[in-house]
Amino acid sequence: MNFMKTIVAVGLVAASTSAFAADITGAGATFPFPIYSKWADAYKKETGNGLNYQSIGSGGGIKQIQAKTVTFGATDMPLKAEQLEKDGLVQWPMVMGAIVPVVNLEGVKPGELVFDGTTLADIYLGKITKWDDPAIKKLNPNVKLPSEAITVVRRSDGSGTTFNFTDYLSKVSAEWKTKVGSGTAVEWPTGVGAKGNEGVSGNIGQTRNSIGYVEYAYAKQNKLTYAALVNKAGKTVQPTVASFQAAASNAGWAKAPGYYVILTDQPGEQSWPVTASTFILMQKEPTDKAASAEAIKFFKWAFASGAKMAEELDYIPMPEAVVKLIEKTWSADIKS
Repeated sequence: MNFMKTIVAVGLVAASTSAFAADITGAGATFPFPIYSKWADAYKKETGNGLNYQSIGSGGGIKQIQAKTVTFGATDMPLKAEQLEKDGLVQWPMVMGAIVPVVNLEGVKPGELVFDGTTLADIYLGKITKWDDPAIKKLNPNVKLPSEAITVVRRSDGSGTTFNFTDYLSKVSAEWKTKVGSGTAVEWPTGVGAKGNEGVSGNIGQTRNSIGYVEYAYAKQNKLTYAALVNKAGKTVQPTVASFQAAASNAGWAKAPGYYVILTDQPGEQSWPVTASTFILMQKEPTDKAASAEAIKFFKWAFASGAKMAEELDYIPMPEAVVKLIEKTWSADIKS
C-alpha cells in the first residue's frame, strides 16, 4: 500500500508538524501505521508532544534511520545483529500481527477449513491443484470440498507479509525451501499476482474456489473466510489474539541478539504458526537526544497504556515479560 492510500485507508494522519524539539519523527512499515497513529493521537492529548510517522514501507524506514533523518525507523523484517552493530542501531519488537490463509469456498465458514504447512506449501508449489485432493480431504473429512481447480492468489509486490508467509513455508517444506525460499518477493511457482492486502482480498472475494494469504486484521475487518492451521506441536489452532500471544511467549526473545526473532512455526500447543512482529530501530547515540528521550517515553507509554487500543485495531500487544526485557535494553543501549 502506498503512502497516500494508507492515509486514505485509515482516515487520519497522526502527525504534529510543529517544531518542538521533543517532537518525534519516524518512518517505515505500513502494517503498524494505524496503531502508531492511534497511539500518537492519544499521546499528543496527554503530553502535548507529537509524533510524525511516515508510512513508506520497511525498506524506506531502514534507510532513513541509517541516514539519521528520523528519530526511529520501523520494519516488519528485523535486521540481524551484525547489521545493527555496523549501523549503530538498537532494535526491538513493538507490536504483533499474524498472517492467515483465506479462501472463497461456497458453504465453508471462517475457521472451518484446516491446512497443515506441507499441504499449504504444495498448493503454492502447484502440486495440489484441486480442492478435493486427498491431502486436503484427509485434513477436512467433514467439509464438503468441490471437485474444482484451486485458484492460487499471492502478492505481486514486495511485502513483509510475503516475507513471513514464505519464511513459514520454508520451515515446514524442504521442497519449498529448496525451490522457492523466503523473501519480501520470490519467484512464485504458480498463482495470480495481486498488489497489497487489498488486491489479494479483492481477488479472493471475487473468485470462487480461490486461496490467498493476508494479514489477520485485514481478514477480520473484511469478513474473509480464514482457515485454521496445524501448528508445530501438531495441534489445530484458530487465529486469535491468544494464539498469536502464545507464539510470541514461546519465542526465544531473551537469547536473541537484537531481538532477531522470526515468529513463524514457534513451539507450543496454542501457538499460531504464521505470527509476525513489527520492529522499531533507533540510534544507539542519537543526534537529537531530546527527541530520542521523548520517543522512549512514547514507546514506554504505548506498552503500558496502548494494549487495549492495539487490540481494538486487531493488533496483538507484546507480552509483559518481553516488554520488561525491552525496557532494560533502552536503559543499557540508548544514550539519550
